[in-house]
Amino acid sequence: MRVEDHLSASAAANPDKIAITAGALQCTYRDLDRASDCLAAWLIEHGIKSGDRVLVFMDNCIEMVVSLYAVMKAGAVFSPINPSTKADKLTFVLDNCRASAVITQRRQLGAARSAIAAAAVDPLVLVNGGQVEAAEFDYEGAINAGLPLTPPADRSADDLAMLIYTSGSTGRPKGVMMRHSNVNAAATSVITYLENTADDVILNVLPMSFDYGLYQALMSVQVGARLVLEKSFAFPQAIITRLASEQVTGFPIVPTMAALILRMQDLEPGSLPHLRYITNTAAALPPEHIARLRALFPQTRLFSMYGLTECKRCTWLPPEELDRRPGSVGIAIPGTKAEVVDEAGYPVPPGTSGELVISGPHVMQGYWENPEATARMLRPDPISGETRMHTGDLFRQDADGFLYFVGRSDDIIKSRGEKVAPKEVETVLHECPGVSEAVVIGKPDPVLGQAIVAVVVKTADAEISERDIIRHCSRHLEDFMVPKQVEFRRQLPKTANGKIDRQHIQSENLEPA
Repeated sequence: MRVEDHLSASAAANPDKIAITAGALQCTYRDLDRASDCLAAWLIEHGIKSGDRVLVFMDNCIEMVVSLYAVMKAGAVFSPINPSTKADKLTFVLDNCRASAVITQRRQLGAARSAIAAAAVDPLVLVNGGQVEAAEFDYEGAINAGLPLTPPADRSADDLAMLIYTSGSTGRPKGVMMRHSNVNAAATSVITYLENTADDVILNVLPMSFDYGLYQALMSVQVGARLVLEKSFAFPQAIITRLASEQVTGFPIVPTMAALILRMQDLEPGSLPHLRYITNTAAALPPEHIARLRALFPQTRLFSMYGLTECKRCTWLPPEELDRRPGSVGIAIPGTKAEVVDEAGYPVPPGTSGELVISGPHVMQGYWENPEATARMLRPDPISGETRMHTGDLFRQDADGFLYFVGRSDDIIKSRGEKVAPKEVETVLHECPGVSEAVVIGKPDPVLGQAIVAVVVKTADAEISERDIIRHCSRHLEDFMVPKQVEFRRQLPKTANGKIDRQHIQSENLEPA
């Protein structure tokens, strides 16, 4: 089964049901299926062939979802691009995947045109809501052309479905290759433990260039649920109001969103009775935030999860385990395997830190035309020979098999000859009264090697000082883990996916302490 087949099935089962709500706009499953059929037929008519790469450069809107399914129905490969992507990076992606088409909209049109002008490729360009120029085509015109769809005869679940580019935090972005079978396996596994059904209403503010945001659409369509799209979490009160008015049952968040929710003064416990679950990934929630979210939403199940773009999701913590294991990100998602291994790839004993490796049908095929990076990430199990994905992240496992994130192997700070995981210090910082957000970095130091620096955002009206925070840490951490310096910020820089931009903060602190 291919990913787009789920849309056809949901449209056949419940054609008049609202599939997507975006602002004041709505579309039914029949509308979504027909529009994507028409756009797929138009793409084929204009030369798009099986396996061609098509960039979808749009914000969260109905047209983006239509475009994703249209590309797949045409037998091509979609690549969702963050709407804030600048022209130079877009040029790189265009040339890297040799894109045959770009589907965009008025807000992104300037960047798209600049990128295409600098690129070596000459893609077909479809524009929604903007004034088209020569060699560009109108998106609405393509939909309204009403061409009949004859899908390519050679489509298979083994075909590539998407090419999703990583953030490029360690260099140029890499294109993660996911087959239809990989996407289906990942989506089905997550649907299984979230117990999603057609009765769910899922609100998504995360960009669909971010796999966490993208899968909200894919999973909603697979089960026939309703998806409520918002463009950002810039106005938290408006989103909370939307959660109530749409009677949302599922709400995916990242830690920065949790911090903003917990800073809201007028949000009463139990004020969202329809909210069945909240999910969190991208980074682990501090146990203090987990406790406060549960108090604020007592009837809501909170799923702490961990994942990578290269396999979508790795682990999930059953909500009933939160009290027993508040710092855990759980166990392998259904149908997959997670292990903690040493440098040679062999399992380590419970309680010992090692690298997390993942295997299962949800693991990527590799990085687009990057065999060196693929070989580093996908390696054989030294015992079974099975291909496993090496996450590069350090974990430990308890005696019951539950996993605990220790830190990124390349984020580890070495101070006084000791290895310090920023995550451990950040957990203690979040428990300090008056701290809203915190990130820990290592700063070059002639004596210590690296000095531990805490970069902190205070809660509203907090009067804590650097001394207060260091004293708090001294009470809860070993001496070598206590920050030497505390920097206060009004806000922390974020990536386009809403994560704290640790690398940006690190680059600002390159001078010795």
